[in-house]
Amino acid sequence: MFFKSDNTAGAAPEILAALAEANQGHDLSYGEDALTARLEARLAEIFERPCAVFPVVTGTAANSLAFSAMTPPWGLTYAHETAHVIMDECGAPEAFAGGGRLAPLPGPQGKIDPEALARALLAAQSHGVHQNRPAGLTLSNLTEWGGLWRPGEIAEVARIAHEGGLKVHLDGARFANALAALNVSPAEASWRAGVDLLSFGATKNGCLAAEALVVFDPALAENMAYRRKRAGHLLSKQRFVSAQMLAWLEGGLWLRLAARANAMAALLAEGLRALPETQVLGEVRGNMIFVTLPRATHERLQAAGARYYLWAEEAPDSPEVTIRLVASFAAQEAEVAAFLAAARG
Repeated sequence: MFFKSDNTAGAAPEILAALAEANQGHDLSYGEDALTARLEARLAEIFERPCAVFPVVTGTAANSLAFSAMTPPWGLTYAHETAHVIMDECGAPEAFAGGGRLAPLPGPQGKIDPEALARALLAAQSHGVHQNRPAGLTLSNLTEWGGLWRPGEIAEVARIAHEGGLKVHLDGARFANALAALNVSPAEASWRAGVDLLSFGATKNGCLAAEALVVFDPALAENMAYRRKRAGHLLSKQRFVSAQMLAWLEGGLWLRLAARANAMAALLAEGLRALPETQVLGEVRGNMIFVTLPRATHERLQAAGARYYLWAEEAPDSPEVTIRLVASFAAQEAEVAAFLAAARG
């Protein structure tokens, strides 16, 4: 009963097969290989426009490279106060930018409040050279709280950001899960809504270590190859990352895997809502669930071997706990049923 993260699952069989095939023979290094060229062409098809593609092996690398492109050393990029780039990347974005800063903004379920962004930009105008200059906005879809940004909502905050001279980045570690929930095209959920750069994540959804920074703004792409090399993220055998992503994209596998994870989360949430003294927090549209339940239920689940994150800092004697559950592409209905049975006792 592994619901701690979608990182706990292994790789989809199609991905392992693609790696075995890529291992045959020789090809050029440092991204000059045929598979990387095919990946660039495939992503241009998927996003319905030319784009610059920079494969990497971690989401932190993709996010930090995007941040460095948007944010000069004196710059400021806004993010939600619970965003992964603020809470879970050990200052990597600021390090890549050589001093640029992240500024937190509020909003429900991990989504930045447009009015809060507008107020922050207005306030920044009054301090001139004495304050970091606003340069970027980063969003997450899905958010750290499982929130789902619809294209119109992205467009609203992107408009505010662009009017203020900011570039817009989307952390898409779970972009596939968001698309599967939205049932819109990748273009509609990214550049058509105002996104300039996208961290396109595959590792949480069936790959081993495969991410790509997709850059829609040519001006931001111009020096990205040098940024990636200088940061130590240009891979000698890059074809093995590209091979994973090509297989993942083939025939819509990436969306099928994400849809399965979302469906297992929905099934789990439905069962949790039926339990006494248990509250599912917020809307469950992707593969993440946040729930407050009795401490006794939590202890039964732990004893039964269930794995998940404690999400809030309740006192040890609190009668309830708040937890996060994440369904992966590999989650099974039997696993969901076993979890609910253990919760019921």
